[in-house]
Amino acid sequence: MLFEARLHASRDPGVNAALNRRLLEMLQKHAPRRVGFYWPLESEFDARAAIATWLALDAAREACVPVVMQRDAPLAFHAWTPAMPMEIGAHRIPVPATVREVMPDLVFVPCVGFDEHGYRLGYGGGYYDRTLAGWRVAGAAPLAIGIAYEACKTNALPREPHDLPLDAIITDAACYPRLPARQ
Repeated sequence: MLFEARLHASRDPGVNAALNRRLLEMLQKHAPRRVGFYWPLESEFDARAAIATWLALDAAREACVPVVMQRDAPLAFHAWTPAMPMEIGAHRIPVPATVREVMPDLVFVPCVGFDEHGYRLGYGGGYYDRTLAGWRVAGAAPLAIGIAYEACKTNALPREPHDLPLDAIITDAACYPRLPARQ
């Protein structure tokens, strides 16, 4: 059902324009120097235009995208520019042809679904949970903000012990800061 809701929302130009504006507002609010974002798959929101706009405003800014280095391991983030040549990586996801690993100050995370406690539903590979956990243990965690369509909000998602909440989730309709879990 969440996949269908996302597919429907992704086809609405007004919904995508609203999410694009919210993403740019979040970048302005937090003013990172280096932002991580994902390459869009299926009906995920495509943040590339917003990121390109943000990059064009200041030459000192950098963007990076996640790269699966191996199964069951954290993601690496490689520098990205709009004009950069890409090649097909793991899971058939485009990755930069030039490898330069960087650490984002803020990372946008795709959400198939989400709840008010900051938990997200992904594709089940655990890549973002492993990556966020590693960063948090190292004390170097960037601000983690989910990107989702409002139609994909649910009351509560089932959780596994390894699932980590995001700091906030933005949608076409709102920004949801993480709420503490109910006891």
